[in-house]
Amino acid sequence: MRRPTVRTYTATALAALLLPVPAAGAADTAQSTAAAATVIEKVPYAMDSSNQAAWWTPVATYKGRGQYTYFAFNEPGSTAATHRPAIARRDPDGVWSRLPLLNSDGQQAEFPDDNGHNQPSIARDGSGRLHVFTSMHANAWRYFRTEAPGGDVTDHASELPDQGVGITYPVITTAPNGDLYLAARVGAGADQRPGKLYRWDNANSRWSTVATFAGALNRSVYPDDITVDASGRVHLLYEWAKAPATAFRHQLSYLTYDPSTGSFADSTGTTVTTPVTPATSDVIQDLTAGEEWSIDNAYTGPTVQGAKLTLDGSTPKVAYRYRSADSSGNFRVYYAYPSGSDWVGKIVYAGGQTAAALGITWDETDTKRIYYVTTSGTDRVYSATQSADGAWTAQSAAPGVSADRLAVRRDSDGHDVLYLPDTTHNSLYYGLR
Repeated sequence: MRRPTVRTYTATALAALLLPVPAAGAADTAQSTAAAATVIEKVPYAMDSSNQAAWWTPVATYKGRGQYTYFAFNEPGSTAATHRPAIARRDPDGVWSRLPLLNSDGQQAEFPDDNGHNQPSIARDGSGRLHVFTSMHANAWRYFRTEAPGGDVTDHASELPDQGVGITYPVITTAPNGDLYLAARVGAGADQRPGKLYRWDNANSRWSTVATFAGALNRSVYPDDITVDASGRVHLLYEWAKAPATAFRHQLSYLTYDPSTGSFADSTGTTVTTPVTPATSDVIQDLTAGEEWSIDNAYTGPTVQGAKLTLDGSTPKVAYRYRSADSSGNFRVYYAYPSGSDWVGKIVYAGGQTAAALGITWDETDTKRIYYVTTSGTDRVYSATQSADGAWTAQSAAPGVSADRLAVRRDSDGHDVLYLPDTTHNSLYYGLR
């Protein structure tokens, strides 16, 4: 098993490691308010302010007679402290329709607000059924799906394995064969909370457990993203934290699963035994000087918070936020990719504080597009690309929209579909570029 050498660098050594992009002021991405070629629409339904997270996968797309887009989101609930999950569907003609998530009694589901936890993830299977996992912070399954395309989105929680076990951070994706893969943190123990992988068998319409992919004593797993390549291999991105839970995590890690063999592997293709631990994970961002395992939500040391994954063919490309000892308390945005037996990391943006919101796609012209959100400014959502000389340039991806969260899904036509919550004004925006 390949294991990266533990990296505990001083600020100077860290900057040298990440060359050619320096970590000092000269490394700051050139940011422009000139807009990227983006179409922006306001979704015509009210959004609850609780509709905000870093880990979620709230966008699905489908190519039929044109491109369909599905946004899972939180609507306002009956009180200020509650929300009601729903789906906003945009058809190829630009017409929006709304699909509420319904309990067994036919009423729209309603749950307590819990920012960073009680947000929805969505996927469309190969038969056209929509699947939504929502509003779980160590709760039993809250799972809704349609029976057929165009049907009501109803409660199907009883169909899942691991009944009665606390579930958190469900991220979901569709495989090329129409199956679904779901990763989530499972359990509410004080000593450990592992990560599990589940599969929806589309042909047989049933869920099963693939494996506990990561877990260790005194550690909790935080799923960040999941995707499947053209050959059917599942790619997972996750963080580790000291158990039971904390806002600040460490050792961003990567793992693949091959359904054809039932085996897991690291980025070099080396088979690994699951569940992996922090000591056996394929670590992208290891501990640096001053970094500590802590459950103090006021912790100010180095830490990871948020990451997203895309593929160049079958090669993973990762965007993540990291607060290092020399970043003045700011979470910088990084780009990482495997090279040989290790990962190479480069600073994308170091010009100020960022929000817990990221996206990354792979474009034929721009190659990697990394989306991030600043915590101040009129335009706050930016898309960064890298030129041949290694310099990063960012443009506003949502001109005039004060969005403070973000999700991105690339559709089959090669367009980036942007999911843009403005929690201050209870508004959700759709973007296409």
